[in-house]
Amino acid sequence: MTELGAIFLPQQPPERLRDVARAAEDAGLEQLWLWEDCFFTSGVAAAAAALAFTSRLRVGIGILPVPLRNVALAAMEIATLHRLFGDRPIVGIGHGVQDWMGQVGARAASPMTLLDEYATALRALLHGETVTSQGRYVRLDGVRLEWPPSPPPPLLIGATGPRTVSLAGRLGDGTILAGDTTPAGVRAAVDRIGPAEGHKVVVFLPASTGPGAAERLARQQEKFGAEWPGVAGDAAQVADVVRQLAEAGADAVILDPTPEEPSPEGFVRFVAEEVRPLVN
Repeated sequence: MTELGAIFLPQQPPERLRDVARAAEDAGLEQLWLWEDCFFTSGVAAAAAALAFTSRLRVGIGILPVPLRNVALAAMEIATLHRLFGDRPIVGIGHGVQDWMGQVGARAASPMTLLDEYATALRALLHGETVTSQGRYVRLDGVRLEWPPSPPPPLLIGATGPRTVSLAGRLGDGTILAGDTTPAGVRAAVDRIGPAEGHKVVVFLPASTGPGAAERLARQQEKFGAEWPGVAGDAAQVADVVRQLAEAGADAVILDPTPEEPSPEGFVRFVAEEVRPLVN
C-alpha cells in the first residue's frame, strides 16, 4: 500500500510546527515532511523537534543539501536522530538549489561528483564502517561513528534529472522525486532505477483544497515554472491523482500544500482523514 504524507512548509514559522505535528499524529497521518530551503529553518533541528513532539509520526527531511554539510557532521546528525527515535526519521540528501549554494560559497563545480562521493561515504559511516576517502570533495581520514545507528537507516537521495536518478538507484535505498514529476515521469524514474531490491520511490505532489484552491496552486506552479499542474480540489480529486502516481510506481506520495493554504493543521487533517480512506 502506498504511504501518504504531507509537507510542513518552511514558509511557516517554526513555532507553528508543534501544533501541526500533533495534529498530524492525532489525525493518523503516516508521514510529515520538512524541507531545508535556504534561508528558512534547519531540517535537522525541525525534524528532531517534530519527532519529540510526537510518538508515532514518521518525519522526513527532503532534502539535506550536501554542499552545506561536511559528510561526517551529516552522519552524526542522522545517526543521532535514529538512535533517539528509531525508524521514525526519514532522511534524504541531494544537490540542493545551486543558486543558494552559490550564495553561501558552497557551490560545487561538479555536483554529481560531490553527491556520488558524499552518498558513498555517508552510507558507509551509517553502517558503522571506518571511512578513509581522498576524493575531489569528500576527504576523510579514518572516520568512524562512535554511536552508529542499529540497524543502519535507509538513505534516500533527491533526484530530478536522469543522471541523478541513476545515481540514486545505484547508491540509495530510495529516491525522492520533486513536485513537478508526472505519473509518466515516475514510470521513467522507476525504469531508470531498475530492479533495486527494497528501493522506495517518494513523490512530492503539489496539492491544494478548499475555496480558491485552483487559483492558489496555479500561482505557486507558475512561480516555480512547473509544467505539472498538481491537483486542486476535494478529497476524491486529490486521491485520484495519488492513485495515478501509485500505479506508476510511487511507494509514498507526499502532498505539498501551497504557502497560502488557510490552515496547515487543517491540511494535514484533510490528507489523513479525507484523502487516505479514498486511496485505500
